[in-house]
Amino acid sequence: MNPATIPSGNDFNATWAFLQDGLDQIMTRFEQGLDRTRYSVLYSAVHNYCARSDSNMQNTGGMHTAPAPPLIGGEVYQHLSDYLKNHLENIRRESEQYMDESLLQYYTKQWTKYTAAARVVNNIFMYLNRYWVKREIDEDRKSDVYDVFTLTLVSWRKYMFEYVHHNVIAAVLKMIKKQRNGEVIETGLIKNVVDSFVSLGLDHNDSSKSSLDVYKDYFEKDFLEATEVYYRTESEKFISENSIPDYMKKAEMRLNEEEGRIQMYLHPSTHKTLIPICENVLVRCQEDSIWEGFQSLLDMDKQDDLHRMYSLLARIPDGLNPLRVSFEEHVKKAGLSAVERISQNENEAVDPKSYVDTLLEVHKKYNDLVQSAFNGEHGFVAALDKACGEFVNRNKVCKGASSKSPELLARFCDQLLKKSAKNPEEDELEDVLNNVMIVFKYVEDKDVFQKFYSKMLAKRLVNGTSASDDTEGSMISKLKEACGFEYTSKLQRMLTDMSLSKELNDSFKEVVQNHDDTGLNDFNILVLSAGSWPLSPPSTSFNLPDAVVKTYDRFQKFYQNKHSGRKLNWLFQLSKAELKTHYLRAAKVGYTFMVSGFQMGVLLQFNNADSCTYEDLHRSTALSPEALNPALAILVKAKILLLHDAPNVGDAGSRYVLNMEFKSKKVRINLNMQMKMEQKAETDETHKTIEEDRMFVMQAAIVRIMKTRKVMKHVALIEEVITQLQSRFKPRVPAIKKCIDVLLEKEYIERAENQKDMYSYVA
Repeated sequence: MNPATIPSGNDFNATWAFLQDGLDQIMTRFEQGLDRTRYSVLYSAVHNYCARSDSNMQNTGGMHTAPAPPLIGGEVYQHLSDYLKNHLENIRRESEQYMDESLLQYYTKQWTKYTAAARVVNNIFMYLNRYWVKREIDEDRKSDVYDVFTLTLVSWRKYMFEYVHHNVIAAVLKMIKKQRNGEVIETGLIKNVVDSFVSLGLDHNDSSKSSLDVYKDYFEKDFLEATEVYYRTESEKFISENSIPDYMKKAEMRLNEEEGRIQMYLHPSTHKTLIPICENVLVRCQEDSIWEGFQSLLDMDKQDDLHRMYSLLARIPDGLNPLRVSFEEHVKKAGLSAVERISQNENEAVDPKSYVDTLLEVHKKYNDLVQSAFNGEHGFVAALDKACGEFVNRNKVCKGASSKSPELLARFCDQLLKKSAKNPEEDELEDVLNNVMIVFKYVEDKDVFQKFYSKMLAKRLVNGTSASDDTEGSMISKLKEACGFEYTSKLQRMLTDMSLSKELNDSFKEVVQNHDDTGLNDFNILVLSAGSWPLSPPSTSFNLPDAVVKTYDRFQKFYQNKHSGRKLNWLFQLSKAELKTHYLRAAKVGYTFMVSGFQMGVLLQFNNADSCTYEDLHRSTALSPEALNPALAILVKAKILLLHDAPNVGDAGSRYVLNMEFKSKKVRINLNMQMKMEQKAETDETHKTIEEDRMFVMQAAIVRIMKTRKVMKHVALIEEVITQLQSRFKPRVPAIKKCIDVLLEKEYIERAENQKDMYSYVA
């Protein structure tokens, strides 16, 4: 580099002429490039002028130091500012010949060229920035002093943008409208223009920071207004000429396009204003029409359209509320009509399996719909639960009583858990039990289910008809998970008793083997804890047949030795026996009769005589007519005994003769069957005990609440009782009032003085 080419630092005019020539090359002939030497001499010229005072103003006299010299650069800054103004005015004048897309092309070309040149200019004037500009800004002498690069942007905004922005923004909006109309446009052009608007935003408090004021005030405001007008016009026209599903597809497509537009060429901050405007115009303004189309889509099971409707309406406040209400009503009707169909097909009792399967089918269909079409949204889940709660507890089969569903569900469980060739495999059975728990969740009267389930479990265990101990345990675990330990404690105890009884039998058999005379060939006993099993004591006396007495006495003695102080109450009505026949000459192999304990008592009388009168049997067995008659009726019906001297079983003077000609295709014949009348009586009895139990539960709840609160108003007490007990059953208000009256009578609570509707606890 030859220093002679650089003007003297003291000659401003020569320095500026030298710099202006360099600026012309950078700003107007930028594409020709700037070599390193030229760049260096231009930088040095700025440096020499601005730094000249450093050597010319030193104080060399004595110990005194001169004050710091003023920083120089104001003239350079002013001339540079004027130069940029003239340069931009030339560009602006040239831009006036362009319109629309050609204007945008010119604008972006000049902007790109100008900003690239501005960065080079900024570097050349770096010394000015570092000292003079910094001092001016720090001392806040002038608010319109910026670093050189910022000055170039301020100048563009002032001398170019302020004059052309109307036409530029109009051209951008016109191109966006073309794109919305389906035409292909050059999106890069719009992006460059929009980026320039962002770059022109400056923070007036700190020139090193940028703001979005130009982008938002000049472009975004007009863009959003144009968007709203465009979509309002389009949506109103489209929805009047097309179906709701087609409109929703259009709206979804438009919203996706706008999301894409933000990605393509808008500033990300526009998202929070643009999308809500589009949602308002495309969805909220048309929400009534969209809501009206929901029911027909549900009826036709149009899952894709339903999902689209959900996605659109989820964007606006309260957009989904009417859908949830309609969905709940639709599911409720579907459930009620499904139950009605099966109750019409079967005139008598409804099959528990078909009933539960019907409930599950409706639930599965609409649960799948909630998950797929409505994304498992909690509002739709709640609507589904509410609807299911309605049609599970109040349908045609229930006939106004919500206790029928839990009873049928318990009977279905009984079918599943009993030994049967029809039962599903173990893995499949686990899935079926999980489905049972779905219905159980909706059952209001969980105490009814508990009562029937425990009775049926007891029968399965006592009769040895349970398919699997593991499955029984699994089902109890599921109920425990759903309702807590207290709900299943007795059921769990029943399983424990079965295990203990097995150990007890094994011990007893060891004792029996030490005796020569064993009494019975095979003897099994179940010892069950009275508090856990829903079993009633026998309603009749019963004389044990002599063949059984020895074993009976031996077990009594064995048990007393093992557990002194415990008392055994024998439930002979639940006993079973197997009797081997030796009297039938025609049979090559003797038959085995599987009978109840009472039937055994009757048949063993015929070891001593071929014929017995009703009175003989009554006397020898000591059975009441209510127990003796059903036992005899089955034996007569099976033609093991023949009825003589009377038209009906149990008539006075009737005689029963052993049928020596009895024949059967089966070798083992089951005679231990419950009569239909007995089943109905047992069901009625169960419902009766449920009502009685509920009265005690409600009374206990009232006492518990009053003990805690001490004083309480009548209405508040009723509400609290309902709240506490609704997980087990839904207490009826008249029943609660009745319980309050009972407790007032028993003096657990009393009415507060001078306040009829206030109760206080009596300690």
